[in-house]
Amino acid sequence: MDAEAGLELTHSFTVVAEELNFRRSAERLNLDQSALTRRIQKLEHILGFALFERTTREVSLTPAGRTFYEENARLLQNYSRSVKAAKLVAEGKTGVLRLCYMAFAATELMPHAVSRFRRLYPHVEVNLRYIRTQGQKLALAHDEVDIGYMIGPFDHSDFHSLLLTADPLYVVTPRNHRFTRLHEVRPADLAEEELILGDMIEWEAYRWRLNDMFSGEGVPLNIKLEASNTLALLGLVAAGLGVTVYPESLIGFLGRNVEVRPIIHPDFRIQTVLVWKRANRAKAVRHFVEVAKNLPARG
Repeated sequence: MDAEAGLELTHSFTVVAEELNFRRSAERLNLDQSALTRRIQKLEHILGFALFERTTREVSLTPAGRTFYEENARLLQNYSRSVKAAKLVAEGKTGVLRLCYMAFAATELMPHAVSRFRRLYPHVEVNLRYIRTQGQKLALAHDEVDIGYMIGPFDHSDFHSLLLTADPLYVVTPRNHRFTRLHEVRPADLAEEELILGDMIEWEAYRWRLNDMFSGEGVPLNIKLEASNTLALLGLVAAGLGVTVYPESLIGFLGRNVEVRPIIHPDFRIQTVLVWKRANRAKAVRHFVEVAKNLPARG
């Protein structure tokens, strides 16, 4: 007897054990009463012992039948719960979504998307990890995470990539800097400035993008200091040791000790892209992509 047939026979038995009436049980199971009788007889034959005592007036469980019912009732309840749980996972309504992000997505893009996603899919657990852009590519390739916010562009045949924003760049200066007398700054204006940038360990992808942009304008980067985190960068700038360059997504979080001016150039933008593996067909991933794609544009 295969598992499916055994499950069908056992389910029929539990219904009869609950009703202790073959007519009502057949109605519950949408079966002919004679077909239900044959199922019970077949199960008793397979087991080698009687499950019911039958008279012309009543049906009752044998002692062996009662024990068999009590054990299988728990099994069937667990089976039903497991089917419902698996169905929710298959529909992307429960399970785990492993999400990673880099610094430029941490202030608005990622939190807003996670907030909306959790409202729509409250039973999906969201695991968050901060990973710099280059590390995200490796984590995605090794299936350590499901989806990531990284600096773009990123074009690879094994991955989907969705452009979320292309943030203008701003120069961040001390409060008494000469740029504060200007409404806007052009790339060439930074040629003689001493720059403070994130180091190549934590800010590698961003540094590459800055190098590409400034090199395209023939402007060498005069890097005098490096720091690994935002607080150190801002502290060094506020102390008058140089200027730095930040995307618009972080401008509202810089504090009062520095000033900002936009860099006017159509190509001086930093892309934030959402990336996930083409082979990852989990519905939770698809649902999160739809949420992130349909968030209102930043004002």
